[in-house]
Amino acid sequence: MTDVRTAALLKPGKLWRNWGRTASAHPVHVAQPSSADEVADIVRIARDRSLTVKAVGAGHSFTSIAATNGIQLDIGAIDGVLAVEGNLVTLGAGTNLYQLPALLKPYGLALQNMGDIDRQTIAGATSTGTHGTGRTFGGLATQVRAVTLVTADGSVLRVSDTENPELRKAAFLGLGALGILVDITIECVPAFLMHALERPEKFDAVVETWTERCHETDHFEFYVWPHTDTVLSKYNSRLAIDEPRNPVGPVAGWIEDRLVSNYVLAGILTVGRAMPSLTPPINRLAVRVSGNRTFTDYSHEVFVSPRTTRFREMEYAVPFEAVPEILREIRSLIEAKRWTVSFPIEVRAAAEDDLWLSTASGRLTGYIALHKYFREDPTEYFTAVEQIMKSYDGRPHWGKMHYRDAESLAASYPHHADFVAVRDRLDPDRVFTNDYLDRVLGA
Repeated sequence: MTDVRTAALLKPGKLWRNWGRTASAHPVHVAQPSSADEVADIVRIARDRSLTVKAVGAGHSFTSIAATNGIQLDIGAIDGVLAVEGNLVTLGAGTNLYQLPALLKPYGLALQNMGDIDRQTIAGATSTGTHGTGRTFGGLATQVRAVTLVTADGSVLRVSDTENPELRKAAFLGLGALGILVDITIECVPAFLMHALERPEKFDAVVETWTERCHETDHFEFYVWPHTDTVLSKYNSRLAIDEPRNPVGPVAGWIEDRLVSNYVLAGILTVGRAMPSLTPPINRLAVRVSGNRTFTDYSHEVFVSPRTTRFREMEYAVPFEAVPEILREIRSLIEAKRWTVSFPIEVRAAAEDDLWLSTASGRLTGYIALHKYFREDPTEYFTAVEQIMKSYDGRPHWGKMHYRDAESLAASYPHHADFVAVRDRLDPDRVFTNDYLDRVLGA
C-alpha cells in the first residue's frame, strides 16, 4: 500500500501548538495531501502502522481536538471552489473562511452568517460548531448541504439529503471523529450589505430586554465589561447589496479594530497582570473609548473583527431565555471572588437546529463566552463559571476550553449515543481518535 508517491507525502513530525497555546502534540509524521485519493492512501498507511490520523486546520480550537501523536494531516492544499450550482458552493475542506469573500464574489454570493474570527478552515469551523449571532440564524454547520469524507477503511463517503442521508445529522458537525473531510458543500445566499450600530449601554437595560433586542435586530450581540455597569452592544441589520455603502474609513477602522481592540487591549492585559488593582478603572476607561460608531459595509466586513491579541476561551451554549440570569450570576461570582477580569464577556444568540452534536440542537440558544489572556491560568475562573453553566443545562463549545467528559455530555445531548453509534460504524478501530475525543465521546 505504501507506494513511493504516497510515502513521499509523509514527512518527519514536529512540535505543533494551537493558536491559544492550550494544546500541543508531536506527531510521528506530517502530511499535506492535495486530493481525496492521497488522503485515502495516508489513512490506509496509518492503519497498517497502527497510527491515528487527525486533520489540522488553522489551530484556532482551544481544545486538543486536532492533536495527534500519529499522522497529522495539513489539509490546506485541498482548498478553493470546486463546484458551483446555483447557491450551492462546494469548497475544498482546507479553505480558510477569510478566503471566501474573494472566492464567492464572482458568483454574487456570501455566507448567510459568520462568526467574528475568519482564520479557521471551513472543515474545522463546521466540525466544531462555529457560529455567529442572530436569533433566526444557525451556526455554520447548518449551512452545510453535503460533505465528502474519507473513512477509516480508506473509502470515500458522500453524505447529503440524498446520499447516506441517515448520517447527515452526525456528519455535518462531526468533531473530526467520523473521518477526514475533503470537501464541503455550503448553501450560500446572494451577497448583501450590513448596517452596523455599535454603542455603549447600561448592563441592566440590555439584559432586561435581551429577548426584545434579539427579536428586533437580525444580528445582536453585546460585550459585558467586568467591574463596570456598561456593555458594548452591536446591532447588525441586513441590507440589499445595492443599498448605499458607508464603510468605516481606513484610519478610523485602524484606530477601532487594530489600535483599541487589539493593541490597547494587549496593553490593558499586560498592566492588569502586573497590577491587578488597576483592572477595574482600566475597564471603565476601555468601555468609554471603544465602540460608538455606525457604518454600512459588505457582510463579511461587519461580521469579522481582527483578533491579534492571543487569548484562551471558554464558551457555553445555554437556553436562550436563561441568558440574563446567568450573566447576573457570573457578575456576582466575580465580585464575590474578588477576581480581576480584563477581558469582556461575549453574549450572542443562535437558532435551534437538528444536528446531533450542535450546541443549539433542539433549542433556541444563547451563547456566553469568557476569555483570559493566554499568559494567565484560566482554570479557577473557567471551572467556577462552568458550574453555573451546568446548572442551566449548558453545553460547551467543542472547540473551546471546558472540563466535561462523555458521561456528563451524554446527559446534555439527547443524541450523544446516536452519534457514538455512527462513530462505532465508521471508525470502529478509532483511527481518528485522540485524548480529547475519548474524553467527550468515550473510548
